[in-house]
Amino acid sequence: MSPLGLFVTGTDTGVGKTRIAAGLCRAYGLRGLRVAGLKPIASGCAPTAGGLQSDDALELQRAMNLGADYAEVNPYAFEPAIAPHIAAAEAGVRIDLAVLRRAYERLAVRSDVVVVEGAGGWLAPIDAERTFADLAVDWRLEVVLVVGLRLGCLNHALLTAEAIERRGLRCVGWVGNAIDSQFERAAENLATLRARLPAPCLAVLEYAPVCDEAALARTLAASALPEP
Repeated sequence: MSPLGLFVTGTDTGVGKTRIAAGLCRAYGLRGLRVAGLKPIASGCAPTAGGLQSDDALELQRAMNLGADYAEVNPYAFEPAIAPHIAAAEAGVRIDLAVLRRAYERLAVRSDVVVVEGAGGWLAPIDAERTFADLAVDWRLEVVLVVGLRLGCLNHALLTAEAIERRGLRCVGWVGNAIDSQFERAAENLATLRARLPAPCLAVLEYAPVCDEAALARTLAASALPEP
């Protein structure tokens, strides 16, 4: 049986995709499932003895309950904290989708669930022609949308949901993540999101610079997560 593949995208960069992707890994682990995380392409990586490594990918690696080397979790790592396609071009690297697919398949064959975290938003470029949406389409992944709760989130969330549907994929849930402690009319905005997004709300997270990982995992595990 094929594993459940989830693609975690966001309404923008810096909206909490890694927090939610890691939370999903832990939540499925609480359900007794084998879970792997994949950060296909990461920028803003730091030099280490083992090469360039991303904090986001390391967080996914810690959250998953399947043993995997760092390179399996993050096949392409770039140092500048800039858009991945620009970082790749500056490094003289062309992203090979076949390499990414093999990385996904190596994790998928050992897992019940694979959580894939994108970079930036739904249409963030991979290179001059392709975007992260192309990965989700190619791998036929279900999509979880992270909505950064701040002014403008309604338009960003609804546009992203429409773009996902136009690609023939299914948004299976969304998470509202408060990233602006001064966000006015938050309750009214959430009511609009609940009414208009074509997927269940898995969680709404209050503004918290430090994540309570265990609490988030329990919340997501108790939500309407899709089953493998």
